[in-house]
Amino acid sequence: MAATMKKGVAAEDVNVTFEDQQKINRFARNTNRMSEIKDEIEAKKKSLQNLEDASDDIMMCEDDAMLMPYQIGEVFISHSQEETQEMLEAAKEALQEEIKARENSVSFIQEVLGDLKVQLYAKFGNNINLETEES
Repeated sequence: MAATMKKGVAAEDVNVTFEDQQKINRFARNTNRMSEIKDEIEAKKKSLQNLEDASDDIMMCEDDAMLMPYQIGEVFISHSQEETQEMLEAAKEALQEEIKARENSVSFIQEVLGDLKVQLYAKFGNNINLETEES
């Protein structure tokens, strides 16, 4: 995160008030939180893909009478193909809802960051860098 004052040639000397520092800190906290949420979204999308792959594999199974192991916590419980498919569908729906909620959080944080950027750039101009460093 680069929510710091630039060193070097400053066009003008700007005093940083307590309120300005609070805005900078809020910007940094929200940027960190957004990064964490994006990581959570990626992990949940990977889990969702794993559930979809498992669901596809079950559909390809020819023996309808075969019991399927389904992991609940650290225990595997055998269920019929149909029951396992229903459990997978419920788990997929729950993950999709969690992903949507996290994406809504990211959108809200982006709005907050946009407002803070406008306010901070208006006061500090080129003397502050609020752009994230993508790796």
